[in-house]
Amino acid sequence: MNIYADFNGSAPLSDDVKEYLIHRIQNGPFANPNAIHQVGARTLMAMEKSRKLISDYLGAKPNQIIFNSGATEGITNIFYTFTRPEVLNSGKKHIITSSIEHSAVLNETKRAKSLGFTTHYLPVNEDGIVEVEKLNELLGKYSNETALVSIMAANNETGVIQPIDQISKICKEYSVPFFSDTTQYIGKTSFNFNELGLDYAVMSGHKIGALTGCGFIIAKDPSTLECLILGGGQEKGRRGGTQNYLGNESIAVALKSIHDNFDKIGQLANKRAEFENKIKTDFPNVVILGDKAPRLASTTYIAFPGIHGQGVQIELESKGIFVTTSSACSDNEPVTSKVLKAMNVSDDIGRGVVRISLCLCSNLSDYDKIYDALKETYIKLGKLKSF
Repeated sequence: MNIYADFNGSAPLSDDVKEYLIHRIQNGPFANPNAIHQVGARTLMAMEKSRKLISDYLGAKPNQIIFNSGATEGITNIFYTFTRPEVLNSGKKHIITSSIEHSAVLNETKRAKSLGFTTHYLPVNEDGIVEVEKLNELLGKYSNETALVSIMAANNETGVIQPIDQISKICKEYSVPFFSDTTQYIGKTSFNFNELGLDYAVMSGHKIGALTGCGFIIAKDPSTLECLILGGGQEKGRRGGTQNYLGNESIAVALKSIHDNFDKIGQLANKRAEFENKIKTDFPNVVILGDKAPRLASTTYIAFPGIHGQGVQIELESKGIFVTTSSACSDNEPVTSKVLKAMNVSDDIGRGVVRISLCLCSNLSDYDKIYDALKETYIKLGKLKSF
């Protein structure tokens, strides 16, 4: 039986979502949720019920949830809001982010720079944790000129969790808006928007077992967001276009499933620790990236120095185990990712990484099978390396 271990990339539809959609497709209703007739009203009611459930699970208010197509759109919308000419002309010309953000954020900071904004990239330590002291230093200098601070909650490669509660407090002290890319965080660890003190957060449904092409922004004050897609004024004028109501409903179902199974997170973390310890015992040279930092319980980012990650991925796939590497390839040459470079990881290690990411409802015995396959792979590729 195949083992899918790339949940950080995209989660398969959860069983509860599949069951819900089959029932929903068979029974309807189907209509434009903005229509004023009875079928439209019923469709809207189902979507609004989902909005309420989502807000309850995530410690937000229903009106703070703005449905869209996913995290990339949400990131674009937030940066669009804070990089308008009016913002720049007001003197708010600085944007602070980190060197390990997702490409969706980094591409927006590049665009902001081209518009005349000054972008600052916080460094991270060798464990992949943002240096909060540097943020304090920057805001001490530029708080009155800072448009936005954008720091992710958990890294998609390493699974390292950032101190967003500390960052939130610092931003609040300086009265600077704080956006956190919570795409990898929501559904994989405890999350409460209000308690974390965030101004903006985003997520994508497909990361938690909901449908692709759906997601939302959480905005502390939705009126502060500029509308990116005008359309016909849907989502109370915050995001135009007929809503993906089935997708939005699937998010609520997926979050309920996670909520109902959240007690399994401790078991997953313990099994992950057992798996990593066994591999490190067998192969003392193996490196677990970020293992000294707080991490998502579901993620292992592992490398055997000198063995290419793509080779490991191919070997595991031949055994029915699907993982991923971080590598962006040029002419088939593995490249150390920007995240690992920011952590000062050498190419010998950086080119060899594979990411193993499961979920709360994964069968814990999958780790035993992955261990056996990975051990066999490292022995095989290690011998080839010696020639």
